[in-house]
Amino acid sequence: MESLETKVLLTGATGFIGGRLLNALSEKGVRVRCLVRPSEKLVTQLPREKHPEIVSGDLLDPKTLGPAMEGIQAAYYLVHSMGGRRIRDTMAFAERDRIAATNFIEAADSAGLERIVYLGGLGETGSRLSEHLSSRLEVARILQSGNPKTTALRAAIIIGAGGASFEMLRYMVERLPVMMCPRWIESKSQPIAVENAIDYLVGCLFKPATAGLTLDIGGPDILTYRELMLLYARVRGLRRFIFTVPVLTPRLSSHWVYLITPVPAGIVIPLVEGLKNDVVCRDDRIRELVPIRLISMEQAICTALAETAKGPGKLPSQQACFIR
Repeated sequence: MESLETKVLLTGATGFIGGRLLNALSEKGVRVRCLVRPSEKLVTQLPREKHPEIVSGDLLDPKTLGPAMEGIQAAYYLVHSMGGRRIRDTMAFAERDRIAATNFIEAADSAGLERIVYLGGLGETGSRLSEHLSSRLEVARILQSGNPKTTALRAAIIIGAGGASFEMLRYMVERLPVMMCPRWIESKSQPIAVENAIDYLVGCLFKPATAGLTLDIGGPDILTYRELMLLYARVRGLRRFIFTVPVLTPRLSSHWVYLITPVPAGIVIPLVEGLKNDVVCRDDRIRELVPIRLISMEQAICTALAETAKGPGKLPSQQACFIR
């Protein structure tokens, strides 16, 4: 992006990442237009003079996208339907995401957008890749098939107050002194603090060299999910015991996690199934292209806990942008 005169379209502004990104862009003086579905209301703590422009639209309704993109040079694509709020919705989320991404890139081509920045999922391609991660890779391919130069950032677990991954971690460790867990807790992951994810999203907008690239983003620590749970316990001063059992499949595990945490079932299932895959950065180019100070997982957990106003029982913020 060459100047702050560029107007940016932000999708997913009501979500866990989108709300934080809106604040960060506003602090940089970027002019933001937020695409919000008619059924949603965008609530922001920004001062009135920094309030974004808000337009009503739906990625599943192509005719609403053209007006939303008028005068726009760059866009953030942060919408991912996951599995919805109910277990029965999980089978339809990939198709919804496919349609939404196709509608968006077709509208972007027609409007002459120059750039798109997409936040997707980290994972090696192959037959064992979960449906959730496969869908994220498919969305990246669709967005990179058009005329705008799409930067696809691939993240593993994002740790921050109000995020589904952190809330799952928090509630399990807080409520279960002894955990019988499936083998997927030994899968390796390179989680990233939400603050660093936002740093990269903003940084890519200002770095033309990132245009059109697929870049892995992660924090400084590579941990198994077992190690992540024990790290949370240590930060909280809790004593926890974790045992693995061979009989719990990811699908059965997701039902178990749903009973323990307040995260909607339709989100738990794809997230848990994704944990069976190792998600470690294989490409560190982002560290040279957008140099930032990486936050350790211990500090990320401490920050998330400090931002959480109440204990288990209430999500402190809306954590995802759903397509209904």
